[in-house]
Amino acid sequence: MPEDPPPAATGDALLKVLSALGNPHRMRIIAALMESRNYVSALAREIGMGRPLLHMHLQRLEAAGLVVGTLEPAEDGKVMKYFDVAPFCYELTPDAIARAAATITETAGRTAKKEVK
Repeated sequence: MPEDPPPAATGDALLKVLSALGNPHRMRIIAALMESRNYVSALAREIGMGRPLLHMHLQRLEAAGLVVGTLEPAEDGKVMKYFDVAPFCYELTPDAIARAAATITETAGRTAKKEVK
């Protein structure tokens, strides 16, 4: 039985995804996580970025649903948050964007304008 296509993204969700992907560091983070799941310190070393900045980027990617973080105990008893790329697929066609635009809420529109500046 063929799978149904994923539901079209709402305007708010699409704005969040596009905003998250509009940063080259976040695109590099997704590329690195495609190679292997990782935790913040190791990922920071791998891509050459400070942990606080990486953590902020991961939060944006996670809020947009592009990565997923899971808490796991390490051998020394500490709990570490590992990140994986979430499965996602967005269709960017004029029609898909028009449908999404029709569902944008006022709050999302104002937030997206602030993020672009």
